[in-house]
Amino acid sequence: MEQKPKLLDQVRAVARARHLSHKTEDVYHNFIKRFILFHDKRHPKEMGAEEITAFLTHLAVKENVSASTQNQAFYSLLFLYRDVLKINLSHIEGVVRAKRSEHLPAVFTQREAKAILENLSDTRRRSYATSLHLGINNSKSSSRRNETCRN
Repeated sequence: MEQKPKLLDQVRAVARARHLSHKTEDVYHNFIKRFILFHDKRHPKEMGAEEITAFLTHLAVKENVSASTQNQAFYSLLFLYRDVLKINLSHIEGVVRAKRSEHLPAVFTQREAKAILENLSDTRRRSYATSLHLGINNSKSSSRRNETCRN
């Protein structure tokens, strides 16, 4: 009698059949395994939306994961139920969402960067301009190049 492959082996087989990247396959595998272990090794066929909600909420509240990590976990479980187990889940509600990062990138406009650099000594200005790849002199040389090309 032929035995059915273990669930996590089925996950890998379906991921490969769908040509998912190896990294995506590993992420899905790991989150599905964590989901099963979180629920004391119960088979996912015995669980549903309520258990998914509990797991995703646990990730956000107890493990303090980022919003993108929580989304990866959600899509891993969605893949498990839809593509591997062929089970349509009811609407998943009540998940405590992980907080999005409030970090803003420190990006200056070219004008702001030049204003900052103009207030530095010549030595520091050259040093920072070089390290930041701002190319203060590139704007002068490129305008000269443009003038040469026009003539």
